[in-house]
Amino acid sequence: MPDLDFVVEGAEIALHSVSPLLVFKLRVTSRSAPNGAAAQEEIASLALHCQIQIEATRRTYEPVDQARLSDLFGVAQRWSQTLRTLLWTHANAAVPAFTGTCTVDLPVACTFDFNVAAAKYFDALGDGEIPLMLQFSGTIFYRESDGALQVARVPWHKEAAFRLPVATWRAMRDYYYPNNAWMCVQRGVFERLERYRIERGLTGWDEALTALLDERRAEQAWPAQGGLQ
Repeated sequence: MPDLDFVVEGAEIALHSVSPLLVFKLRVTSRSAPNGAAAQEEIASLALHCQIQIEATRRTYEPVDQARLSDLFGVAQRWSQTLRTLLWTHANAAVPAFTGTCTVDLPVACTFDFNVAAAKYFDALGDGEIPLMLQFSGTIFYRESDGALQVARVPWHKEAAFRLPVATWRAMRDYYYPNNAWMCVQRGVFERLERYRIERGLTGWDEALTALLDERRAEQAWPAQGGLQ
């Protein structure tokens, strides 16, 4: 029965995708030969599933990173108790027939919704690398020496560590959404903001939010100037 090993050789931006994607370059090797060499039996196909975890404890953080991560882990003084591994996402790949070893693309969907813990984590980091652990499962279809087709499962203990450069994440974000950020609000808040925008004849959300911030700043400055005389 095949014994598959997995190694992530790199990650790059998926260009021209309809939604934000990173593509992990995944090398798959079958090592079922008794001497540990690449197996001679053919892997007919592999339906691969992957769960990707962020191993947040496996890197250091600058003070500015710690401040921005307080929503996730609390104040830095408590990180010895609160800093923990986060689930990022799940991914799937259909691996074609190969013998011995092959390299395939593992597409990983990305979100910039700050209600998602992983998106908050990525956005908070200034530089360095993101420590990831890819945990694999799936179904192997392979042929024995007599040509008979067999089925086996990828064991749950199969995994691969990878350190994703923060620069790659930021480049992907800027490629899909240059100079943009996403904000999710309750429907009632959105409706109030929409009424505010329409009543003042503003053409976009940037203008509406800027006007609100300017009004608030003016209100705070008024008492400091002595108010009415």
